[in-house]
Amino acid sequence: MSFEEDDRVVLNDKHSEFDGDTGTITQTMESMFGDVTYTVSFEDGQETGIPEDDLEAAAEEDADDDTDADTDN
Repeated sequence: MSFEEDDRVVLNDKHSEFDGDTGTITQTMESMFGDVTYTVSFEDGQETGIPEDDLEAAAEEDADDDTDADTDN
């Protein structure tokens, strides 16, 4: 799966301090070999040079939706 700028993604890299975090792609870069890497911005920083294999599309419920109708009880 290919990603574009402003896509919300989850990073899966056990060596990263952002492993499991959801962020936004801020830049895509293509190497001279045709490989694409990404820069992802997280709430507490950013990670650069992330390969596509380490990313997955964020679920829709990961969007900033702080309202919950069930909390009124």
